[in-house]
Amino acid sequence: MAANRAWAARMSDEDPDYFARLASQQSPTYLWIGCSDSRVPANQIVGLPPGEVFVHRNIANLVVPSDLNCLSVLQFAVEVLGVKHIIVTGHYGCGGIGAAIHNDRLGLVDNWLRHVGTIMRDHQAELEPLSDDEAQARLCEINVRTQVLNVGRTTIVQDAWSRGQELALHGWIYDIRDGLLRGLEADIAEPDALEMLTHRHH
Repeated sequence: MAANRAWAARMSDEDPDYFARLASQQSPTYLWIGCSDSRVPANQIVGLPPGEVFVHRNIANLVVPSDLNCLSVLQFAVEVLGVKHIIVTGHYGCGGIGAAIHNDRLGLVDNWLRHVGTIMRDHQAELEPLSDDEAQARLCEINVRTQVLNVGRTTIVQDAWSRGQELALHGWIYDIRDGLLRGLEADIAEPDALEMLTHRHH
């Protein structure tokens, strides 16, 4: 609470209209779907202030067709806020990915991470020859591309493209060791690109 008061005072000193502008509306250009990991905060990583990025985070940055929380965020971002970019961002050293690889038993979250286990089995031939660290890093990347495809297959995104709405999907990976984001060649702006990425991914 003390840190909040200091921050609010600092922001008002630097820009007296800052909070008035924020309170009037939000019109973000980006939807960020990321991991809940405390080291991967969306706005700070991309250097954007509040109001610019609509955010959904969950363990291992998954987009599961039955997850009404994620789909509600996606629908609101696309149809109400009119975001132009959806960015799925994973990160190296993801605990969820590591737990799935090692089949760790952590509790309720094990059920959630079964989605990662399915991805891992689908790409077993690619992952098997790699060392443990390499396999974890590679699965982090594969998982991001899978989730980009999952976003693109939702009725929300399909309907947006059918309406001619400008909407692009992106897959990024964040390296906590150097603070840098890297693209994973998973950029999609229309259905044909979705099909191309699907074939490349498999």
